[in-house]
Amino acid sequence: MPDKNEIQHKIFELIAESGRDVAKRLADEFGLSRQTANTHLNALVRDNLIKAEGNTKARTYSLAPTHDHNKLYNCDGLQEDMVWREMVSPIVNDLYENVKDIWRYGVTEMINNAIDHSGAPTVFIRAARNALYTECWVMDKGEGIFNKIQKELDLYDPREAILELAKGKLTTDPANHTGEGIFFTSRAFDRFEIYSGKLCFMHSSRMEDWLMEGHSNSEGTNVFMLLLNSSTRVLTDIFNEYASPENFTFSKTIVPVRLAQYEGEKLVSRSQAKRLYQRFEKFSRVVLDFGDVAEIGQAFADELFRVFPSEHPKVELVPIHTTKMVSQMIARARARGDLEPSD
Repeated sequence: MPDKNEIQHKIFELIAESGRDVAKRLADEFGLSRQTANTHLNALVRDNLIKAEGNTKARTYSLAPTHDHNKLYNCDGLQEDMVWREMVSPIVNDLYENVKDIWRYGVTEMINNAIDHSGAPTVFIRAARNALYTECWVMDKGEGIFNKIQKELDLYDPREAILELAKGKLTTDPANHTGEGIFFTSRAFDRFEIYSGKLCFMHSSRMEDWLMEGHSNSEGTNVFMLLLNSSTRVLTDIFNEYASPENFTFSKTIVPVRLAQYEGEKLVSRSQAKRLYQRFEKFSRVVLDFGDVAEIGQAFADELFRVFPSEHPKVELVPIHTTKMVSQMIARARARGDLEPSD
């Protein structure tokens, strides 16, 4: 028989998935009677941990906020650790150290980005917590991160900025920043999203990096982070996953190849491959995730798997999640050896 804490945690998870038919789903999960399931739900309503709306048959539940703070800060002279101590630390202070470490890292990195890079006079911070997870927003009305990266790197389209963010080691101010903040923050949280203009860069524990278009029209840059209060993720483990075992530097990256193709396009040209491998030379190992890429063209494969390695022999390219057609095209390109590129 499950204990009370186990049942309560499952209730929170079920409500996060959907607020409908919670009593039935809970009863099915643990083999409880509907009456017992409703007793547990009613107790959490009384404790203000969940909210109920509607009558018995159509009742829906939602997670009630236990904390919800927000404040608009002037960027002039602002220090990110001060915002952390004032806004977010009190909300997560009773959680496990690994969770607090992730929040401290993510919040200070994203606020520092807003201070140093956005050009905005102010930054708005909101932090909220419920019984299952904590979330935080860092919002400015500056230039917009994707437009700024496009301009600084002379990219053709702001969508290419998302591909560059996914690679890591990207900064428009190399003298003062390593370019690691967004990369590692996105991998530390259960959900990480950046909205700017009509574009959204998303990373979650359930899926790798994604680009969404036309989702909204956000002025400036809006960053959203969410982490389960019971997360077992450890920040140093995330750093080590992408580090060289010799010197513990950021030397490995995982690149979702699908981000190199615009909607309706196929990866067939050398120019597409060149956009994809831009800045690969900063890493010693690049894992190329071909998930959701059904096929690639001969010129694309030749440029990526023959021309680039011939010019950068110290960079290891590791394709994963390839279809049979993609694998065959990669094998052909690698087998060409020292042949000259052909169009």
